[in-house]
Order: sequence, then structure tokens, then C-alpha cells
Amino acid sequence: MFKRKKAIFWFAILASLILVLAGCSDDGGDDSTDKDDENADTTISFMHLWPEGSSKDHYEIVEKIIGQYEDDNPGVNVDVEVLGNEQYKEKLKVLSSSDKLPDVGMTWAAGFLTPYVDGKLFAPLNDVLDSGLQDQFVSGTTEAYAIDGNTYGLPLELNIAPIFYNKAIFEEHGLSVPTTYEEFKNVVKTLADNGVAPIALGNKDRWTGSLWYMYLADRIGGADTLTSAIDRTGTFEDPALVKAAEEIQNLVDLGAFAEGYNALSDEEAKSLFMNDQAAMYLIGSWDLPNYTTNEDVPQEFRDSVGFFNFPTVEGSGDLTSWVGGPGVGLFVAENSDVKEEAKKFAAYFVEQWGQQAVADAGVIPATKVDTSAVELPDMYIDVLDELNNASNITLFADVQMSPESAQVHLDAIQSLFGGEISPEEFTKLHEEALAAEQ
Repeated sequence: MFKRKKAIFWFAILASLILVLAGCSDDGGDDSTDKDDENADTTISFMHLWPEGSSKDHYEIVEKIIGQYEDDNPGVNVDVEVLGNEQYKEKLKVLSSSDKLPDVGMTWAAGFLTPYVDGKLFAPLNDVLDSGLQDQFVSGTTEAYAIDGNTYGLPLELNIAPIFYNKAIFEEHGLSVPTTYEEFKNVVKTLADNGVAPIALGNKDRWTGSLWYMYLADRIGGADTLTSAIDRTGTFEDPALVKAAEEIQNLVDLGAFAEGYNALSDEEAKSLFMNDQAAMYLIGSWDLPNYTTNEDVPQEFRDSVGFFNFPTVEGSGDLTSWVGGPGVGLFVAENSDVKEEAKKFAAYFVEQWGQQAVADAGVIPATKVDTSAVELPDMYIDVLDELNNASNITLFADVQMSPESAQVHLDAIQSLFGGEISPEEFTKLHEEALAAEQ
């Protein structure tokens, strides 16, 4: 779908469901009573991370797909639990420690996926893909969920991370979209000098701050530098990675981020942006519905949102190089008592998501999109064009890493933004953590 300068770690997740059969009891003599009652209730537990309050369009599509599946499969009930992003990750860890994962759930690819596969907690899904589903995915997406020849997740989304901005605020202060880092810093300074929070950032969640660091690393060092440091073909103490950390602290000193950014969650930061209290917000394209199709968001605000590519730094970096990758995907629990039914549900969900998410939520699915068959918002088309023309997409750093190194990365990101460690200490922490795993 797009060119890549090098193989990109793609990540995704496979929805898995457990089918719990309420079987017939044995009456002691008739062989027919040993067979399952076709009308017996079957319960599939499904856990996802799109709450109604913060991801309304996603939530409603999930509910619609589940309703359709239950209607098409009498006697099957899908028992749903919904958690926010960070709460979801924590609960998945807790459930995995006692081997009580939901029958179907959501996962990320690459480093996030690995420990669950090593622990034999996720079921291989090769048979699901080989049944014809593989051809429906955009090339390269399912590979992010593959380990040693087996695929353990069915990706739902593709994402890049633009900088969304409030056009009305920019116009009020005579600002234009920056294409260079110097122009960007001038935008930040102008807004800050006029009492406007330049950037909404919820760095309590830390991966949000990582997006800023990743882009600076890409623009200063090139598209391969960060990924090479993580996969150990390079080093995290590369001067470009130190310089990227320095620039983070320079932005902090410039007053770039909304007050209290290190204590705000991403949802709180999003609220600042959506209530005209901050001019810019760097986030994945999974947020597109809030700026296009979500009718709970005032039309005036949606009309005022645009996006731009992360600027070049001192003439370096490629504007078509993005941070992003496959979004969440579905897994099926290896120890599900109803694994085959769970796989059936997961495949159904992926197909329906690909068809409905485009038209109903402006979401870019991991399955192929016939753009001529649906009416799409202009911003959605623009993001699709950026994906088509991307020279590189670097997978989110914490997803590339093992859980242990990812924890070091995320903690260090928050400390870097808070001025608690120097850029050199920041990169040294990463180098030591990654080197220890070799």
C-alpha cells in the first residue's frame, strides 16, 4: 500500500472468544442425550478498549457487529467488558498471570505480543487466514503479528500520527502550517506569548510523549536510526538520539506543552484540544472520527480541525516519513474451551469491522478499502493519501520493544519531559536495558 525504506515492525492484534457450551445432561441411557443441544446458550467473553465515552463511534460499531453475530448465530451470546487503554493493558497482564484471558481480546503486535506467545496464551490463527481472510488484508499488516511462522493476531486498523491543529486559533494569531522545525517553534512561541497553550499532551500515559521523541529522532537522525537502536543493529547512544532528547527539553523550556502535561492523561489532553484550550495535538489517526464523523462533537469544531506532517529539522528528515503502524488486533485465547467458535467470531468481526468502520467512523482499517464504494470525509481521504505516499512508517517504540525495555522507555520519557534526567542519561538507560536482552 505504501513504500517503506526498510522493513517495518508491524503490529496488530487478534480478537479471540471463548465459547462456553451449556450442554445437555446425560439421562443415563439414550445416546442422543450425549450430544450438545443446538439451542444451548454459548457465551464468548470479549474484552476491548473502546469505551463509549471516549471512543463513541468505535464502541457503537463493536456493539453493532456483536448484535449481528448473535442474530446470525442463535444461542451464542457475547459477553463484553470494556476498559480504557491503560486499564486494559494492566488487566490483560493480571488475567494472563492466572491464565484467565478472555476468549477474544485485543492486542498490539511485535514486542507486546511476544510474551503472550512465549507463554502459549494466544492461539495461532494461520487456519483462519488460510481460509481466505489473508487476501482481505493490506499487504504487510498481518506480518506484524507473526512469530516463527505462526500468526497470533488479526489487525483491525492502520494508523499514522499527524499533528492535528485548530485552524481558528491559528488564524486568530496569524499563523500558518509549519513545514520546518524553526517555523514550528515560532508557532509555539507565538501561542505561548499570547496565553494560548500550544500543545495538548497527556504524558501521564507516557506513550504520548514518546510520539514527540520518535519524530524528532526520525527528523534528526533519519528513518532508520531509532529502529536500528532498538533492534541492536545500532546504538541508543547515537548522537542523533541524544539530540532528539535535548530538543524535547528545549520544547518544554519554550512552554510548548499545556500546563500539568506530565500529570494529565491522554483523555484529559484530548479534552483540552477539543474544547479549544490548546492549539495542537499529536495523536494517531484512530482519532479521526472525532474530527470527521462523530456527531457528538460540534460541527463548528470539526470544521476547524486540520492536520500537518511533523516538520523537518535543520533541513533533515523526510516529511513523508511517519510514526505509526497497524493498530490493535484481535487474539484468540489458546486455552479457550470453544476455540473454534472464538476463531469464527474473530474472523467475522474483522470482516465486518473493515466494511463498517470506514463509512460509519472514518477509521482506516487493516483490510483493503474500496474508496470508490463509500463516501469519505476529506480529512479521511487526505490521511489515506499520506499512507499511500509514505516513504517510511516506524512502529511505535514501546511496541517494538520487549515489555521490560518498553517500561524503561516509557518511564524515561516521563522523566525526560519532567527534567528529572539529562538527555545523556535518557539514552544511556535505553542502551543498558536493550543491551541486557542480547
